[in-house]
This record gives sequence, C-alpha cells and structure tokens, in this order.
Amino acid sequence: MKAICWILAGFYLLFCCNAEEGLNFPTYDGKDRVIDLNEKNYKQALKKYDMLCLLFHEPVSSDKASQKQFQMTEMVLELAAQVLEPRSIGFGMVDSKKDAKLAKKLGLLEEGSLYVFKDERLVEFDGELSADVLVEFLLDLLEDPVEVINSKLELQAFDQIDDEIKLIGYFKGEDSEHFKAFEEAAEQFQPYIKFFATFDKGVAKKLGLKMNEVDFYEPFMEEPVHIPDKPYSEEELVDFVREHRRATLRKLRPEDMFETWEDDMEGIHIVAFAEEDDPDGFEFLEILKQVARDNTDNPDLSIVWIDPDDFPLLITYWEKTFKIDLFRPQIGVVNVTDVSSTCPE
Repeated sequence: MKAICWILAGFYLLFCCNAEEGLNFPTYDGKDRVIDLNEKNYKQALKKYDMLCLLFHEPVSSDKASQKQFQMTEMVLELAAQVLEPRSIGFGMVDSKKDAKLAKKLGLLEEGSLYVFKDERLVEFDGELSADVLVEFLLDLLEDPVEVINSKLELQAFDQIDDEIKLIGYFKGEDSEHFKAFEEAAEQFQPYIKFFATFDKGVAKKLGLKMNEVDFYEPFMEEPVHIPDKPYSEEELVDFVREHRRATLRKLRPEDMFETWEDDMEGIHIVAFAEEDDPDGFEFLEILKQVARDNTDNPDLSIVWIDPDDFPLLITYWEKTFKIDLFRPQIGVVNVTDVSSTCPE
C-alpha cells in the first residue's frame, strides 16, 4: 500500500511540476507549414494529409493595410497548422489569379473562403477566422460523422444539446444498410449538424424510436419531429434536413456565423442579443424560446440569438453600429444588405 501511495505521489508531483507549462497557450514556433499550392504540388499535398485546409484568396495588393491583413490571416493558418500537425491536417493557400486553373479544378469558388478536403469531399468553413475556432471545427470534422449512444449517461449528454440541430436514429447495428444510409447523409452536413444513432433497445424506447426510425430535433424545441416514410435512403434524409434546417430560433455560433448571417429572410433578420448567464438575459431568452415554440410552423419567422459573451471582440462594434447597449437584452430588425437596424428594445 505504501508503495502505491509513493507512486501516486510521484505522479502528483510530476503533474504539478508541468501544470503551468501545460496550461500555456501555444505560440507560433517560427516554422512555416502553410503551403503555396499550385498545379505541380497539389496532388502530393492531397495524398500526404488526411485533411487539407485551403485558403482561396485574391492577389495581395501592394498597400500596407492589405499586406498586414494578409499576414494576420496567414498567421492564423500557421498557428492552426502547428497545433494540428500531429493529426495529419495540412494547410495551404491558392491565389485566385496566379492559380486560377487549379482553383477551378478543385472547385474553389469564393475568394476569401476556406475549403477543407476530406475523403474526396469539399467542405467550406463559414466561421470566424481565428485559430481556436478553426482548430475546433477541423477536429470535429475529423471525427466520425455519427456518434453512437448506447448508455443512460450518453443519452443524458444528448438531451443537454438544445441549441443546435440534431438527428438520432435507431438501427440494428453498424452493418445495417439503413444505418449506412444515415451515415452517408451525416457526411453531407458534418460538422455543422450533429447526427446520433443507437443500437440499444432501452435507449430507443426512452427516445420513442422504432427500428430504422429517425427523429429530427429543431433547436430549442421540446419535442422532435419523426421523419416520415421510414426506412430512408441517403437522398431522402438529405432532402429532409435541407428543407427543415432553418430553425425558427437559431444561435449565432463562431463556427458557422457567416452561413447563419447570410441565411436571411429577404435581407432581414430578427436579431436578439442576450447573455445566457445573466439573469435578465436568461429570462429574455426563455421568452424567445416560447415565442419560437408557439410559431415553429411559421416559415416566415426566423430569429437569430446572439450571446455577446461568445463574441467579445465584436461587442463594441455592434454597440456602435446598431446604437444599442449590450449590457442588457436587446431585440430588433437588422437589414443584412446595409447593416442597419431598427426598433431595438
């Protein structure tokens, strides 16, 4: 027993000695990892990495402001490349003018966008261009497209997810043709939409699922929607998700903020600012959820909830642009085309 105690004490001391160093944020080590991709080296890069993340950029102009902005973007990619190097995730850049033929060949369309190649799939990153958001996005993309739930604890964790779209299906096993169709559909939306599956009768019973049935959960709704006409093909699942993916109430998230912001109702967003951890914000958010639940069948209603705590660097900009005080809940209408707002409350 004494020997075991000494061993545990040794581990404790080792942990304590390295704790400060282990909690430090990574800094750029000076090694260049981002590749300038061209027609000569792109095939080699695609083969070398499990995933390849590419910035499709316009030619860098000669003015200092543009060059500095480009250097900052490049540094974000370099830091992400450094952190993800052990995961076999590579990074590169494609110049829209110099490498126009390559861009067309790869399917790169929008200048300033980040594209990720994984298993012959092309995924566009629509989030905030910061190293931490990008790293988290790529790690999520590296995971299996479907997470399997087979215990009560895992089911509890599943129930806690209420601010994003999720799907869950009940299947016989991983070799089931219906599960494979579900998995292939999940790949089309990974990592933006979460897909779950269970092979456990007890879990399925708690969820009210029958064999080969899939439930669709809209954010902040109390009850799921049974997808009709089971069993489903991959195409049927994909079509259903695309038709229903715009939720009545959506939370703006750093990982897909531009996709959400651009998905407006004829140029207009109903936007609500509320801090979830603030008592007034929490109460205001509960009212928003109830409004969304009462109007979930209204195709013309779309509310975007923004928690300012998720975007600390944008708080001052939003307050100045929309002429509001984000220390208390606000709601109003935003015209996306000219970034104007009306009726903040």
